[in-house]
Parts: sequence; structure tokens; C-alpha cells
Amino acid sequence: MIIPAFNEENAVGKVIREIPKEWVDEVIVVDNNSSDSTISRAKQAGATVLQESFQGYGAACLKGLSYLQKIEAKTDIVVFIDADYSDYPEQLPSLIKPILQDGFDLVIGSRALGARQKGSMTIPQVFGNWLATTLIRLFFNYRFTDLGPFRVIRWSRLQEINMQDRTYGWTVEMQVKALKHGLKCTEVPVDYRNRVGVSKISGTIKGTLLAGYKIITTIFKFL
Repeated sequence: MIIPAFNEENAVGKVIREIPKEWVDEVIVVDNNSSDSTISRAKQAGATVLQESFQGYGAACLKGLSYLQKIEAKTDIVVFIDADYSDYPEQLPSLIKPILQDGFDLVIGSRALGARQKGSMTIPQVFGNWLATTLIRLFFNYRFTDLGPFRVIRWSRLQEINMQDRTYGWTVEMQVKALKHGLKCTEVPVDYRNRVGVSKISGTIKGTLLAGYKIITTIFKFL
């Protein structure tokens, strides 16, 4: 499991401790230039901690993938979840089962299909997800309902799609490339709550605009 983290000292430990350990071989937290105690909290909770100096969500995720390529242990499935405690780690089995039981390659945890706590997603976030998934449906003929960060993918197929984005376009790049490479995709409902602390993206106007711009341009990039 890969958890990108930036200044999440009050949340990352909660996320790690609530992960169903029988479903995960290793929890990897990639610290993305935190100035707080994120690293020590993650280590205390039992995670492997990596550091990525380039500031970007995608860069942190790519650091985790680079680590997986180097270790000797065989990796079959990779899980991504945010460090802010907005997702429910205990729902992990429902995301993995479609891969194990039904042959899917990529499973997105959809906040749109699950129970979403009031205020957990901003209006720009909800609109941005709607716009992005609408564009994907129009141009790639597949109906996603969310670009949710809680997701599971087969390691072999993840290597095949060759992820590149180092910032806000990471999630949509994965979904669009998955469709272009013929991966078998599905979604499962996941619940979503108000995150611990303030979002570094949706919590600021600049972050929201930059993320929205990157997501849209990433979709058009792969047409």
C-alpha cells in the first residue's frame, strides 16, 4: 500500500493503524517535504517511510512505485490511499475482492457511490469530478463516477501503463491510460469523511484551480 503524505502528522498514524493488516504486506508512506512530524508518526505506526523532495502528489506516488520495482518481494496488487484520514482504510477488502474474485485490473473507490459526510468534499471538488468523469465518458466511452484517491490496481498492469504525472493529474492519468490499454476497470462504493486538518489542494483557491486545470489537460493529452 502506498500513502503519499505532506504535513499529515495528525492523520497518517490513524490511517496506518486502521489498515486491515491481513490484506497488506507492506505499508509505504512517501513523505513529500513535510515540515511536521509526519515521518516519525508514520514510522511509529509501523510503515516503511520514503522521502520525495519534488513537491507533487504524483511524484510521491512514483517514488513508491520505484521502491516496489527494487525490492525482491513479489508484488501482485498495489493500493493507494491518502494520508488525511478522509477515506476508511477498513473498507480495503471491498476494493481488492473484484480483482481477486472477478478478474478486474483496476478498482476505484467511488465517493460518489458511497456515503459522503457533509462538507467532506467542496463544491469545486464535486464539480471537478463530475466534469472530468463526463469528459472521460464522452471521449473514452467509459462511465467512471469519481477520481477517488482510494484505489487498487494489479502491479503488472500498473507497470504496463507507465505512469508519468508528477502533480495533480496522477489519478485521472491512471484511469485514462487504463482505458487506453484495455484494463478491466470497475468501481466500488466507499465512504468519505471530513479530513483531518486542511487540504493543501481543495483548501485553497490556487490549489483548486491548478488541480482542475491539470486534470482537464491530462484528459485531452491522451485523446
